[in-house]
Amino acid sequence: MELLYKSTRGGESGVSASRAILEGLAKDGGLFVPERIPALDVTMDELAGMTYQETAYQVMKLFLTDFTEEELKKCIADAYDEKFDTEVIAPLAKVEDAYYLELFHGATIAFKDMALSILPHLMTTAAKKNQIKNEIVILTATSGDTGKAALAGFADVPGTRIIVFYPKNGVSPIQEKQMVTQKGDNTLVVGIHGNFDDAQSGVKKIFGDRELAEELNQAGFQFSSANSINIGRLVPQVVYYVYAYAKLLESEELEAGEGMNVVVPTGNFGNILAAYYAKLMGVPIAKLICASNENKVLYDFFQTGEYDKNRPFILTTSPSMDILISSNLERLIYRIAGDDASEDVKLMTSLNQEGKYQITEAMKEQLKDFRGYYATEKECADRIAEVYGDTGYVLDPHTAVASCAYEKYRAETGDQTKTVIASTASPYKFTRSVMEAIDAERYGQMSDFELVDCLEEISKVPVPAAIEEIRTAPVRHRTVCEASEMKQTVKEFLGIK
Repeated sequence: MELLYKSTRGGESGVSASRAILEGLAKDGGLFVPERIPALDVTMDELAGMTYQETAYQVMKLFLTDFTEEELKKCIADAYDEKFDTEVIAPLAKVEDAYYLELFHGATIAFKDMALSILPHLMTTAAKKNQIKNEIVILTATSGDTGKAALAGFADVPGTRIIVFYPKNGVSPIQEKQMVTQKGDNTLVVGIHGNFDDAQSGVKKIFGDRELAEELNQAGFQFSSANSINIGRLVPQVVYYVYAYAKLLESEELEAGEGMNVVVPTGNFGNILAAYYAKLMGVPIAKLICASNENKVLYDFFQTGEYDKNRPFILTTSPSMDILISSNLERLIYRIAGDDASEDVKLMTSLNQEGKYQITEAMKEQLKDFRGYYATEKECADRIAEVYGDTGYVLDPHTAVASCAYEKYRAETGDQTKTVIASTASPYKFTRSVMEAIDAERYGQMSDFELVDCLEEISKVPVPAAIEEIRTAPVRHRTVCEASEMKQTVKEFLGIK
């Protein structure tokens, strides 16, 4: 049965999965959502015996119904291969009394690899299905991880170009080095003077520029997105929550039907929304715990029902969560508004004009399975040191924020439900923050790459290839611009006068 997509703002409906992936953002500025959330058509017991790739097919075939079985299985096989440094793709590590779902074993050692390894394959397949002759220009804003994962996925993919904007002083040194050393004749990395929200707003503005779209079309280009606003990013993320439950069932850590809580360090809201979609598909997920850093706009939203971005933007040691406009929240808002596009438009207009909106009590009632918590910088550092001291397991700062949220939730509720914590990045991506949290006096004066070697020593985890390859890699991208110059920068890269 075909599953079609529609815009949260009402301007498009009846859109195939492949068209939604190609467009990225709907023409009315809304986000594509499925017209219904499909139910899993295999049992959890059947899923328990499946590989990650087999699980991916069982989930994704329900969302991407205009892809043939052969097309989808090829995309999955090409994505989840030896690029990952573990055969199981997303292993679960039991640490103390929680299960850390390690989503950082891909080419760029962050959870974005889980979806961005497959998105180029989905997109190029979708282009063929829709007889697209234009070159696809991937336009993406990053708070640190999406950029490198997208660059790695799309580098030298025929028929595509990719432009990544990032906040010049708002990512970790290793995140920046990963991006600016990226190979590929079709890649451009641009630092902007501003924060992630400025980059994201600039990208959305370019997407909404009809005049520019026509100029691009005349020159043989069209835009698409690799951000989690693209449904082709979101659907693959649903897979690992289904997989996590099935694997805990297989190892008899869970009994069939037993509830499982999920804790997700959250910035743009895509990763936790994917967990919510898994729940709606039939995975017995009980509570969805949304973990924020000191940019706690989502924590405040779940506490009060008011989303308010009018606040100082704080640079933290968990930069991928340094976000005040959580784009994917719109998909949840649309759902709890009863799929009412006019209500969604009203709230998003308020956000755009006043920087805030308030949901109704009836909408708030539908969020009872969500809980919000946040961690301060000190709490995050203390948690890294504590878990390492007690177990020898090293958390990155984003995962530490989630671990703090889990501790606070349990202390507040006494809930003993088995819990999966989304571990979204390797500690190697944030060596300075991690090592200084463990022992600031000892490690504070070392260089970033000296810290890499020390981390290997204390964690007993080999240095990932993603880090080794940037030690001596030359810088290839030096472009920096103002947020107001993003459009011109895009046109120059594409050779459009």
